[in-house]
Amino acid sequence: MNLLLSHVLVSACLGALIGLIRQWSDQQTEAGAVDFGGVRTYSLWALLGCLAAFASEHYVAATLPVAMALVGAHLVITHIKDASGKYPGGTSFAAAMLTCLIGALVNWEHTQGAIVVAALTMVMLGVKQPLHTWTLRFTVEDIRATLQFVAITGVILPLVPDRAMGPYNAFNPYSTWLMVVLIAGVGFLGYVLMRLLGTKAGIAVTGLLGGLASSTATTLAFSKRSKANPELSSDYAFAIVLACTTMYARLAVMVGFIDPQLILTLLAPTLVMAAPGALYSAWIWFFKRSAAAPEVHPPAIANPLSLKTSIQFAALYAIAAFLIKLVTSLGWLSAVLPLAFLSGLTSVDAMSLLMANNRVEGTTAMQLAAQAVIAASLANTFAKGVIAIVCGSRALAVRVAIVLGLMTATSVAALWLV
Repeated sequence: MNLLLSHVLVSACLGALIGLIRQWSDQQTEAGAVDFGGVRTYSLWALLGCLAAFASEHYVAATLPVAMALVGAHLVITHIKDASGKYPGGTSFAAAMLTCLIGALVNWEHTQGAIVVAALTMVMLGVKQPLHTWTLRFTVEDIRATLQFVAITGVILPLVPDRAMGPYNAFNPYSTWLMVVLIAGVGFLGYVLMRLLGTKAGIAVTGLLGGLASSTATTLAFSKRSKANPELSSDYAFAIVLACTTMYARLAVMVGFIDPQLILTLLAPTLVMAAPGALYSAWIWFFKRSAAAPEVHPPAIANPLSLKTSIQFAALYAIAAFLIKLVTSLGWLSAVLPLAFLSGLTSVDAMSLLMANNRVEGTTAMQLAAQAVIAASLANTFAKGVIAIVCGSRALAVRVAIVLGLMTATSVAALWLV
């Protein structure tokens, strides 16, 4: 009996928490309004699930299915007969049924699982308004690009041959598209967060997310803005340096995802390369930040999931794979680093992911792969410095050139650390 009482209490508490979030969410939509069900209703549903499961286990086996069917029927009937339009939608239906099952899980002594399900249910109920606000920020082109990418990845990827082909067996379609999925996924995360936060992000967060989505695009955008608003050059320089520094963290995560051993080798060099940017960003943030932060509009960055962007990256990756395979097959290992540098001028991701993939396959030695990643990042940092000098105001160009110049110099030094 004591066990049953504890199950009843836990079920009621979990149901009350779900009901609290549901009631709060409804009241955010319309002050004082509760769409369907609040703290009391969800507590009772959880109790119903718990007691029905207990009765099914000890008395009548059909009690729980009947209780679930009655709750579902009640929701359907309410939907049909309520003429005011305040009927429960699909979310309310799913939340009600889940709450009953949470009570049943508690009775079956799967309390940890019940807590996890309750937490996930609360999160999904609580993000209603943020999700609505977020989706309104997306354009038709964003949705089209996302659907195209999902369709190609989910439908075509399983059908793509997973074997080496082409000259020198340098091209593996499956491996190439997997790399596209990885880089596009990381870039899309930054893109989504940037679109979601908008001007609320602030200059620091915009720089961080810009580095996650595309540090090169962020550098170009803020460099151009500095000429139109030279009084904000120091803020824009801060955002650029922060984006370029974040690029190293993003690169480390992606390379480590493919080859953890390679990122362990690159850990010290990466910290050395990122140190000037990190120190400058910390100095600006703690000592030189302006009291009145300017309103920052996120830079215009193409959706990383767009078909055009994905195909361009796949082509660059395939070309880099062919050239690396060619020079290694001919024994010209000294040409790998120059190729990595040239590739990095366009994209640091293609060469870095290629080296990590080659390391896993055993076709490239650890030291050479690590040096190639460093050479690509060195070239990419150098290219962004040139962009800032050519496209930015004098004040921005001086600041960015000094910091990125130091990052380039430390990258040269990092070549000797591996």
